[in-house]
Amino acid sequence: MPASSFNPQDLLPRAFQVMVKPRGSICNLDCQYCYYLKKEKLYPDGSFRMSEAVLEEFTRQYIEAQQAPEVTFAWQGGEPALMGIAFFQSALRYQAKYRKPGMNIQNTFQTNGTLLDDDWAQFFRDHHFLVGISLDGPQAHHDVFRQDKGGASVYQRVLGAVELLKKFKVDFNTLTCVHAANADHGLEIYRFLRDEAGSRYMQFIPIVERDNETGFQEGRNVTRRSVSGPKYGQFLIDVFDEWVRQDIGRVYVQIFDASLAAWAGQHPGLCVFEETCGQSLAMEFNGDVYSCDHFVEPGYLLGHLSEKPLVEMVSANRQTQFGARKKNELPRYCRQCEVGFICNGGCPKDRLQKTPEGEPGLNYLCAGYRAFFNYVDRPMRQMAALLRAGHTPAEVMRIYAGQTRLRDTAPTAPCPCGSGRAVDQCHHATGGYKPVGHAALPPVRMGSGKKRH
Repeated sequence: MPASSFNPQDLLPRAFQVMVKPRGSICNLDCQYCYYLKKEKLYPDGSFRMSEAVLEEFTRQYIEAQQAPEVTFAWQGGEPALMGIAFFQSALRYQAKYRKPGMNIQNTFQTNGTLLDDDWAQFFRDHHFLVGISLDGPQAHHDVFRQDKGGASVYQRVLGAVELLKKFKVDFNTLTCVHAANADHGLEIYRFLRDEAGSRYMQFIPIVERDNETGFQEGRNVTRRSVSGPKYGQFLIDVFDEWVRQDIGRVYVQIFDASLAAWAGQHPGLCVFEETCGQSLAMEFNGDVYSCDHFVEPGYLLGHLSEKPLVEMVSANRQTQFGARKKNELPRYCRQCEVGFICNGGCPKDRLQKTPEGEPGLNYLCAGYRAFFNYVDRPMRQMAALLRAGHTPAEVMRIYAGQTRLRDTAPTAPCPCGSGRAVDQCHHATGGYKPVGHAALPPVRMGSGKKRH
């Protein structure tokens, strides 16, 4: 192709997302496991406040580059509420100014909740923001690693923010970090989020924290705060045992939704489980764009909005290679794994270990993922088959209701699809994974800052 006819738009993914950090890494809390706080060192003389000029230029370029009918602006930090409501009112004005005809624009907002008040809640409701709020469970678990700058508890303020969002009928998710101190309490935490916090959309994010002073993805040791692979897997299993018996169609858990999508032959819809990555970038307060939210470090800086158009940064060979490495460097051990179709090696940032054969690139959480995905294989096959038959996945609860744990369910129980065959003779084929078609997945709610469905 002649250089004069090259158009970077031709190489763009149909949809991509940029996580915007209007206050950079600045936060009013001092959570011990937060990987982003150390990013402040990247900008020793920075203002850590996004200017109107950067905000408008980003909005224009971001909308212009999108080729999908829906565009999501994902506001993160640090703590984005430190910018104040006026900043986001400006953001909405620029979105309206540059919006393409027929384009639907959404906004997501990830917050620790401690700065929210009636004005914030009313603003979120009026403008249909999806709010993600961080809550690590009951106070004994939440307070272990999440405190303010003085080391004091913020638990009651976070619960107050949750109540405020419910009062104003704001759409919200809870984001729960699973770490060394709360990993043994999956069922307790799930019930707390469901019954006391009233969350209906949940994320359970594993803490895998590199033990270094930079906050970069370097070194192979992890901190004492990190959850182990087996512990994370058991946490998910404990939650799933409750969910599959009582809450399908009533409570949406991000990793369960991603799993069902994969078993139904679709993309998981969650970047850590996709074959490749590179379509979820990050932008700092000053307009610097990085390959990924987890790789905000000098080696992954793609450029600055004022020096290189966003469309060129997203479509650049460098970014394409960054995303492709996830698949290209997947160890043989993973490629041969029975649950590789859903895991895809997990997030590259967590590929810290070697396979049993000594090949590098095994995910630190491998043992947990493998245990969990094998554990849920049968009900996931059943739900996918129900979807294909035009039924709701919630019908699978009839199989597991009354059982303490999924493994206690008799394989001779009748399948809820109405075939008249036993569970294991109907949808739990003994062969390898075979994707099945389906009518429509249940509503899937990804985390604010990732993807909204």
